[in-house]
Amino acid sequence: MITENKLDVRTITMGISLRDCAHPNIDKFCQNVYDKITKSAEFLVKTGEDIETEYGIPIIHKRVSVTPIAIAADACKTDSYVPVAEAMDRAAKEVGINFIGGFSALVEKGFTHGDRVLINSIPQALATTDLVCSSVNLGSTKTGINMDCVREMGEVVKRTAELTRDQQALGCAKLVIFCNAPGDNPFMAGAFHGVSEADKVVSVGVSGPGVVKHALEDLKGADFTEIAETIKRTAFKITRVGQLVAREASKRLGVPFGIIDLSLAPTPAVGDSVARIIEEMGIESCGAPGTTAALALLNDAVKKGGLMASSHVGGLSGAFIPVSEDEGMIHAVAEGSLSIEKLEAMTCVCSVGLDMIAIEGDTSAATISGIIADEAAIGMINNKTTAVRVIPVPGKKVGDTVEFGGLLGYCPIVPVRNQYSSEAFIARGGRIPAPIRSLTN
Repeated sequence: MITENKLDVRTITMGISLRDCAHPNIDKFCQNVYDKITKSAEFLVKTGEDIETEYGIPIIHKRVSVTPIAIAADACKTDSYVPVAEAMDRAAKEVGINFIGGFSALVEKGFTHGDRVLINSIPQALATTDLVCSSVNLGSTKTGINMDCVREMGEVVKRTAELTRDQQALGCAKLVIFCNAPGDNPFMAGAFHGVSEADKVVSVGVSGPGVVKHALEDLKGADFTEIAETIKRTAFKITRVGQLVAREASKRLGVPFGIIDLSLAPTPAVGDSVARIIEEMGIESCGAPGTTAALALLNDAVKKGGLMASSHVGGLSGAFIPVSEDEGMIHAVAEGSLSIEKLEAMTCVCSVGLDMIAIEGDTSAATISGIIADEAAIGMINNKTTAVRVIPVPGKKVGDTVEFGGLLGYCPIVPVRNQYSSEAFIARGGRIPAPIRSLTN
């Protein structure tokens, strides 16, 4: 599974509470944040490397998530949290991790002063840091959708793209806009340390789409019952690997075990693609009719198989469909079989949402807000996590390709139906009320 089918542990993520760092002076708060992160995660990378060497299991990333900064920094007398992001970035580099998440705000029902400051700080923060990831949760099944924030986030995405235009709008690849965001997600760019978590926890995100595809290669002509059973058995094995790593990391770091996120997280490498699993089921090219049904089966079977393999499952858990990070998705977009509309349909049954999609740089803020609103509505109504991570690359048009590098991959510019305006809809603001299913008390 490891050598031939690219099984790996995608991340060990340490969640760290910053609530005890609060201080009205921004400089003192930043120092507290730096000190807490560097002390807590001092041995995270070495521990991950030791486990990797001892067990022969590739551990691709070591990461940290922190309390949403809009909460942790709310007492600071300041109009910008950019210095906080810079302190997080310095701390991340000091301990040697790959990314740090939690430059975040939770505004599904309204804004505090800290929320306002954080959202206004996102473009500059992502432009001046290398490892900081940001997220905003603007809707939930319980509260509805904050449409004022939906409008603002379209503008934030555009400003972030402009400030990082010399990096192909890379800042937008580090920004996720959620509905129903979980507070125990170990995957970037949406990870933050939820307010109900312990002071520190260690969580693990596993991967292995190549292993699932390999298992299905011997089932030519098999019915879907057999396919589902095979995926469940394979997901069990993958998750047991994650459970082993999580247990060892927790013991060696002296930090409580949080959760296993048993998601199938692809990479741009050939043989490590969720899209290719769908095609192995009989879809000629990902995006063709039947794709959503195939993805639904895959997502459900992964969860059923993984649940029995871990003592605590959480985060997002399922199958990811980040276009630029999945070799098969990239191919399907280039072939024309996969569109943003089909991707939106697929998000109804997968783990996240419209993820790592490069679009034309002149796409309006209102159109981006409309995309965010649609995806948040899917999450709200279906009581599931959905998210948007779109990248309007300045100067790029349909037919162009943009390179992000590493696990972020590359992506053809995906067409968006933006000849008709959403501006009047987005300008209304207010809140879309919670659905009737929210009344469960």
